[in-house]
Amino acid sequence: MRSALLNIMVQAATKAGRSLTKDFGEIENLQVSRKGPADFVSNADKRAEQIVFDELRKARPTYSFLMEEGGEVQGSDGQHRWIIDPLDGTTNFLHGIPMFACAIALERGNEIVASVIYNPVMDELFTAEKGGGAWLNDRKRLRVAARKHLADSVVTTGIKISGTDNDALTLRQLAQLAPAVAGVRRTGSASTDLAWLAAGRFDGYWEAKLAPWDVAPGWLLLREAGGTMSDFSGTPGSIWNGEVVAGNEVVHAQLLKVIKAIA
Repeated sequence: MRSALLNIMVQAATKAGRSLTKDFGEIENLQVSRKGPADFVSNADKRAEQIVFDELRKARPTYSFLMEEGGEVQGSDGQHRWIIDPLDGTTNFLHGIPMFACAIALERGNEIVASVIYNPVMDELFTAEKGGGAWLNDRKRLRVAARKHLADSVVTTGIKISGTDNDALTLRQLAQLAPAVAGVRRTGSASTDLAWLAAGRFDGYWEAKLAPWDVAPGWLLLREAGGTMSDFSGTPGSIWNGEVVAGNEVVHAQLLKVIKAIA
């Protein structure tokens, strides 16, 4: 059974998802602006965020917000904050690739206690609450894959290859990891990466330069599915430091060993 708070989050994500699906069917008509290198923002993105904001604000008017497009909005509650990425995978969306999600996390104090990741085109709703497990479409309980060796593992990462130092580091990591694993994937959506890792579709994930809204919803899903996440140094994962190495306990350790060896 979902809690009242999770129901609010699901309602907001699915309502935004209907808007995204409509826009996804009319991609050629979207008005697109360039926000930065390989980082696009569209009217669809802004509409989805406004829908999520309005739904959550109506239900819990005292809660704060941290949003990819809208930034921070302070509430009077002091304890609760919604962390929102209304369209994670914008570049996929704008190219007609149906791999994107509306992602919402709820932070209480300094802890993520509920999350929703919804891909409206695939109609996949990933949900998690602290202590309540992680679920797909309210029916399937999620568990991370049980593989024990990198050689058997499919891992995922994110890289823009835009010439930054971070991209150069990722390429060095990729050069070491590609021969050591069964396959490397790049979905273009960090929320999707973490949700699919929680679902056992991927075995490992690493990426840097992530924003809190990229990490927070998937962080709880992964934890509730039995996964492990840290930064590149091995410190337990935080949504704030931008680095993620994740997998089941064994694959995480093997992946981390490779990552730590590459300066």
